[in-house]
Amino acid sequence: MKAGKSIYLFVVPGLILYLIFFIYPTISALFYSFTNWDGLSTEYDFVGVSNYVEIFTADAIFRKSLVNNIEFMLFVVIFQTLFSLVFALFLTKNSKRSVFLRALYFFPTILSSVSVAFIWSYMYDPNLGLINTVMQAINLDSLALNWIGNEDIAIYSISAVQVWFHTGQMLIIFVAGLQGIPKDLYEVAKMEGANKWQTFKKVTWPLVAPAATIVVAYTTIQSFKAFDLIFAMTRGGPNYSTEILATLIYNTAFRSYRFGYASAESVIFMIVIAIITIVQMRVLRSKAT
Repeated sequence: MKAGKSIYLFVVPGLILYLIFFIYPTISALFYSFTNWDGLSTEYDFVGVSNYVEIFTADAIFRKSLVNNIEFMLFVVIFQTLFSLVFALFLTKNSKRSVFLRALYFFPTILSSVSVAFIWSYMYDPNLGLINTVMQAINLDSLALNWIGNEDIAIYSISAVQVWFHTGQMLIIFVAGLQGIPKDLYEVAKMEGANKWQTFKKVTWPLVAPAATIVVAYTTIQSFKAFDLIFAMTRGGPNYSTEILATLIYNTAFRSYRFGYASAESVIFMIVIAIITIVQMRVLRSKAT
């Protein structure tokens, strides 16, 4: 084999793993979505598109989970992107102070989701939690709420945890993007008399937009895959108020033993993520040009 062609052999191990752990499960999920397989027996019947019809016409919990997921995603994408960008603007320089603060903000990211869930479950505890204790100590009893036990605010309380959890990770991406901007452009903007906002709008944002595209796309996918955090904190409760598509699929498959139906839900799940991510990337790219 020629040396030029032998380089393709290095692709083979990765390709095999990709086929086994992504392509095969995806095709299997699509196949089983047209069946009534219970996940245990070796027999199942083909039911056509009835699973999909039930999801879109008779499954109120799926619709609620989708709405919860979109609310969770919007909250996390907006605030996580905003906070990480603002922090990055102040911590771009590689001074000792900036490096220390970047490491401090990044620290939560190295924790496991279950650890973060237990920490914040304690923080949110209505009786002994730190947040309510502080609120009561400063005479703000009206703000001492049942943060993850109240249906109206539970999804936003967990969204805040997700933002705290991953803002430091997105901060690093923005810092890398900001450090890649030539300093000469800022000097030219200063000579032209541009203020800070004009400099950000005309120089910083267009050149950091590719990093923002990565942050938004990655944050969106994270938001739809926040299974472990939500499952450990609320298991989708109370009254499905924090149920997202990932936890719903788990409950459908492993509690109701409707693997065929769960497969149909997962197919829709993948399509939703793909559509939202593509739309976001096109919007961000059009704004950057």
